[in-house]
Amino acid sequence: MNALRNKVQLIGHLGAKVELKNFESGKILGHVNLATNESYKNQKGERVTETTWHRLVLWGKNAELLEKFSDKGSEVAIEGKISNRDYTDKDGVKRYITEIVVNEFLVLGEKTAKVSAEADLPF
Repeated sequence: MNALRNKVQLIGHLGAKVELKNFESGKILGHVNLATNESYKNQKGERVTETTWHRLVLWGKNAELLEKFSDKGSEVAIEGKISNRDYTDKDGVKRYITEIVVNEFLVLGEKTAKVSAEADLPF
């Protein structure tokens, strides 16, 4: 049951290209936002779609691969865990952030064929 603790799986569309940051230590960090949609019918019977944005964090090879084989609007499936952190901004205000640290991902849709044709990837 430990494998089920703090596990997140989402399918959505990237809001932008993955932003990479290289550290002096050689580590690579990637950030990108993922949009997920939920549709339902309201009391009037009209279809309503609500979009939720999730901040994704990727490290190392995962960050490099997602940056290379995806673009703004790409549909991706991710698996990871929720992480909460805080920081103090330049005005001295404490800010809180909830992020998803991605362990695995799969680029879906038209990009999938392109990815598998271009390289032998470990995912």
